[in-house]
Amino acid sequence: MSSKLLIAPVSLSADPGMGEALKYDIAVQTIDPDPVYGPDSAQPGDHGEHGQKAVDRYRKGAVKEVQQISSRSSSSGGGGGGGGPN
Repeated sequence: MSSKLLIAPVSLSADPGMGEALKYDIAVQTIDPDPVYGPDSAQPGDHGEHGQKAVDRYRKGAVKEVQQISSRSSSSGGGGGGGGPN
C-alpha cells in the first residue's frame, strides 16, 4: 500500500499576508547599529541607575511631573476642510 502526502508550500497559501506579523516582529527586534540616546535617557552601561532612582521616588511618593512634549512647532491649529466637490 502506497500513501502519498501532499504538502502545500506556504507561498501557495490563500492569504497573501501570511507571515507578515513574523516579518514585522523581526524588523522591530532588529538592532539599530547607530542608536541615538537622549541626554536624560538610559545610556549603555547605566546598569539600571535611572530605573532605581525612579523606583525610589515612587516608593517615597515624590514622582516627577510629566512633561508635555509636542511635535508641532506652534500650538495653534485649525480643522481641515471637507473633501467635497468644488
